[in-house]
Amino acid sequence: MIGAIAGDIIGSVYEFDNIKTKDFPLFVRGCSFTDDSVMTLALCEAILKSGDDKKDLSRNAVSCMQEIGRMYPHCGFGGMFMRWVFSDDPEPYNSFGNGSAMRVSGAAYAGDTLEEVLDIAEKITEVTHNHPEGIKGAKATAATTFLARTGATKEEIRKHIEENYYRLDFTLDEIRPGYRFDVTCQGSVPQALEAFFESESYEDAIRNAVSIGGDSDTIGAITGAVAEAFYGVPDEIRSRAESYLSSILLDILRRFEEKYPPRKS
Repeated sequence: MIGAIAGDIIGSVYEFDNIKTKDFPLFVRGCSFTDDSVMTLALCEAILKSGDDKKDLSRNAVSCMQEIGRMYPHCGFGGMFMRWVFSDDPEPYNSFGNGSAMRVSGAAYAGDTLEEVLDIAEKITEVTHNHPEGIKGAKATAATTFLARTGATKEEIRKHIEENYYRLDFTLDEIRPGYRFDVTCQGSVPQALEAFFESESYEDAIRNAVSIGGDSDTIGAITGAVAEAFYGVPDEIRSRAESYLSSILLDILRRFEEKYPPRKS
């Protein structure tokens, strides 16, 4: 989870001030965790509460996202999701926004098989993002993260994504000059995954993600989740990212990683 969180924090200052280079400082004045980290950890809490049988997972996803989300009302929620968080009767709202993909990485650790991971991803996604493209973005991210953490090669993972989710028929250098802010799954998840595929390390993956511009914190979170599963997160980056988290969020992270140990760098 720290991979997604660090990517979110690093990308946070560039979301509305895009840069088009890999040469930038990782943690600067103004960095903060956003809704990407808050909701990632809220769903980790839902997974923990559901136990090994994942009973009541969808219901726990709703209650945890609402309970934890209400603690951080100024963390950057979109308008529709903000209304959902504070609703007395929360219902899915047919979203295909990339919020479904930025928060789903916990699913990749909670399942023992790809099929189980995809089932978990759908259950925790459809409570808000029940549009097919929203579920597709979440499943693609969860599948990539699961395959990365279970020893698949980049070539094997790319083949799976292209056969089941998105065509990755571009390079970052090709899209970087013209890529613009896009909060849809279909307009940001493939780009975030490509940032991983072209990387050489966790840090390099995050630099790739931020360098294309667009929704930098969310692209950073998606890329960071996959890169953590494949490379691990360097101790220095982990320590810096953890220093931004509140005690409540840090406690969820530590309990989740105790049950589902992360890959070591």
